[in-house]
Amino acid sequence: MNAPDDLGAMVVDAETALAQSPPGHKDELRLWLRLLTCTTLVEGEIRARLRRDFDTTLPRFDLMAALDRAQGGMNGGMTLGEISRRMMVSNGNVTGLAARLEAEGLVERRARPGDRRVQLLRLTAKGRREFARQSAAHEAWIAELLGGLEAKEREALFRLLGRAKLSVRAALSPEDTP
Repeated sequence: MNAPDDLGAMVVDAETALAQSPPGHKDELRLWLRLLTCTTLVEGEIRARLRRDFDTTLPRFDLMAALDRAQGGMNGGMTLGEISRRMMVSNGNVTGLAARLEAEGLVERRARPGDRRVQLLRLTAKGRREFARQSAAHEAWIAELLGGLEAKEREALFRLLGRAKLSVRAALSPEDTP
């Protein structure tokens, strides 16, 4: 490990950099940076493991997860627009992902019953099996990454993050509210 005074050689995240700065920063900023650092660390590790273990990407996993959740719904699938809103990405991003997953036989397009102009995307049987493998690994990875927290700590953190979410939603301007 590098000596503490050798900061140039160490990887420093925004939260650590802020801890090194003079006092006067608000607690809210420090909290935001802590949340961002944790999210970035977990997401980076999940991306790396998906690539290593399944030769896939997080956006592909997220699209399959959205379809898996919708599979039992009334329509038996989702439109590209619904997927892009759920994933908070452009229709163009979803279109490209969907085309690649379709070419691999993991998803299929079907006309919506009653309105053949609307195409629904859904997992194929092969896609459901593959997503089941990936999601089981994902769940185990998350458990491993957060395994250093006691059950009580996870419960408290979950509750506090729920309150933080409400605080953020309350502060959003009406046009920004999801």
